[in-house]
Amino acid sequence: MSIALATNWWSLVVRGVAALLFGVLTIMWPGITLTALVFLFAAYALIDGIVNIAGMVKAIHRHDRWGVLLLEGIVGVAAAAVAVAWPAITAVALVYLIAAWAIVTGGFEVAAAVRLRKHVSGEWLLALSGIASLVFGILLMIAPLTGALVIALWIGAYALIFGALLVVLGFRLQRWGKAHTSGPSMAASAH
Repeated sequence: MSIALATNWWSLVVRGVAALLFGVLTIMWPGITLTALVFLFAAYALIDGIVNIAGMVKAIHRHDRWGVLLLEGIVGVAAAAVAVAWPAITAVALVYLIAAWAIVTGGFEVAAAVRLRKHVSGEWLLALSGIASLVFGILLMIAPLTGALVIALWIGAYALIFGALLVVLGFRLQRWGKAHTSGPSMAASAH
């Protein structure tokens, strides 16, 4: 018995090595990673804006409503232009969004822990995680550029872990494939 993934084990290894290289480069130069993410967002926003404007043109020809499509198209193209013109501002805006999310969820976690303390033991873990989220969010708000670099480092760390897992899985599948193709059934069919 053979599975496609086992016969293509090498593709996992290649993907894993690529992820490992990406992770190393990201950790070595987090600023470049952050800039690349900003430009990736800019490309997405530009494509999204153009597609909305194209949809607006089609809507005009069909005599459908087109105002929202025009507005979304303009916003997408403008967001792409801002991201390209001022990549640091785009990175900082992303960090502020993450910081706001951390603060809001941290507040909810602390509030939930206070409500749960009468019913559940160990609610202090939820409170502690909420406090950690609050502190993280506040630190990001205080130093957004540092926060942006930290996010790039997290991406690098993730890529290293993901890459290592893919490489290990690829080689395990290679061994599994060899064991299942060179077993007794293969020897019997060769006679």
